[in-house]
Amino acid sequence: MKDTLVLGASLKTNRYSNLAVNRLLDHNIKTEAFGLREGKIREIQIKTNLNEFQNIHTITLYIGPARQPEYIDKILQLKPKRVIFNPGTENPEFYKILEEEGVEVLVACTLVLLATGQY
Repeated sequence: MKDTLVLGASLKTNRYSNLAVNRLLDHNIKTEAFGLREGKIREIQIKTNLNEFQNIHTITLYIGPARQPEYIDKILQLKPKRVIFNPGTENPEFYKILEEEGVEVLVACTLVLLATGQY
């Protein structure tokens, strides 16, 4: 299964990133979470240091383009195979950087991909 990192995970249950963690778990996908505040979504610990992650296949982004530049180098160091840009996170400049590194870029909604069996 594709180990997934939810980047921008929130403890607030009304946030899409929180819902994504829950749906990924519901689909038995190994899930990790990174956010600004530590806490738990079900059994998943939200970590605040990207250096704590490894062997990540997919990163699903829930941070907007204005905040993404500070994470680009760390994301590249994780060497993901795929990055999903959820609605509101679209960033053509970042797509180009990822594609130059051989990373698949997907502009889609993680929740829809899961619901339709396309994840």
